[in-house]
Amino acid sequence: MAKTPTVVVIDDETGSRESMAIALEKAGWTVSTFDDAAKALTFIEETPSVALAICDLRMPGMDGLGFLEATSERKLDLRVILVTGYGSIESAVEAMRVGADDYLTKPVDLYELRHRVGNLLETRDLKQEVSTLRERLDKRFGFESIIGKAEPMEHMFEQMRLVAPTRSSVLIIGESGTGKELVANALHQASPRQEERFLAINCGAIPPDILESELFGHEKGSFTGAVARKIGKFELADKGTLFLDEISELYPALQVKLLRVLEDRSIMRVGGAEVLQLDFRLIAATNRDLEQLVTDGRFREDLYYRLKVVTIEVPPLRRRIGDLALLAETFLDRLCVEHGRSPKRLSQSALETLAGYGWPGNVRELRNVLESLVIFHKGEEITSDDLPLNVHKRQRDRKSSGSIQNLVGEPIPMAEIERRAILETLELTGGKRAEAATILDIGLRTLQRKLKEYREAGTSEI
Repeated sequence: MAKTPTVVVIDDETGSRESMAIALEKAGWTVSTFDDAAKALTFIEETPSVALAICDLRMPGMDGLGFLEATSERKLDLRVILVTGYGSIESAVEAMRVGADDYLTKPVDLYELRHRVGNLLETRDLKQEVSTLRERLDKRFGFESIIGKAEPMEHMFEQMRLVAPTRSSVLIIGESGTGKELVANALHQASPRQEERFLAINCGAIPPDILESELFGHEKGSFTGAVARKIGKFELADKGTLFLDEISELYPALQVKLLRVLEDRSIMRVGGAEVLQLDFRLIAATNRDLEQLVTDGRFREDLYYRLKVVTIEVPPLRRRIGDLALLAETFLDRLCVEHGRSPKRLSQSALETLAGYGWPGNVRELRNVLESLVIFHKGEEITSDDLPLNVHKRQRDRKSSGSIQNLVGEPIPMAEIERRAILETLELTGGKRAEAATILDIGLRTLQRKLKEYREAGTSEI
């Protein structure tokens, strides 16, 4: 049970002090009384349960205003009600200006006193609850929620720390299932906008004829079915953050409108005439190569450069396989609690098998595999034999195709080892040449030249 908050009453008039104390004690609060504000201040600093103080404005020594200033300097989490016998507007204004939460005039109406104290303590409890929820939210959606210690993740975290406090637009790139929305939300939580809304919309999941209204809103009667005004996501995200996932799926006309919004931060609702000036941060994400889409004429070049003011890449799981054991352990613990199952663990053989899998679905696929195991596996230890067939099959396919991992000890020419390394890396990156070149630590032109040689020789498997 929560401890009953302590209320401190400070008044140099004995009768007034005691009557207020009795009234508050009858209401169930613990009360301590003082005729000296300085002594009361010492008591409050040493007593964590003190939540509220009632202090007379006019007293010898430290008066009510001096007491307020002292609590402010010491940053005490304390609600203060000032009591004045003068009842003038000037004294009330001065009390609120210095930082009082409320004020009462003498003679004090004891019923009103209990009512005011109850309201202030309730407000204090609500603020503490909000603060606690904010801490939990930060842990769930902040940097701490993104699991990873591998070098690519550390690089990403450093980028996030630098860009989060800024106003810059951010483009998050990465394959499906890598956690791009989690990164976007973490950027918001670490920004000055964290108290405002974070709104996410998937541009690929909404039909084009509806997406414009979802983003910009519409006026009543602007089209068939518009029976009322609708506020769009841009407007709702004012002062906060708007996250546009699958930005590559925006159709051309909407790309033009988005470019205008990013240039002047203003919108008009569909069918409206009023220009609304907004202050929002835009974070976009895609699992496609926008630069290639620009080259192909399927995405506006000017919008591409407007979006990629800052680019953050979320690495695929296969490039940070050292995080797999940590991810698996964390997911297993969470999923067992979520589904009411007894704790489970992965055997060494299971971890080795999981580490050898390519994870085309990335972290999302790993979580799904583990969730299935938590639901259906009856024992405490999950072995390699318990893993899904597709995990084993992909490993066998990779080995039978002549994976570079199987070349140790075989008398194979270096050129063949190089060819297999290049082709396997391209397979792992889904054919993305720039990414493969980075992993192989060779230039992109070198990689392209090698692939041309393999095609001409008829030895390319990609």
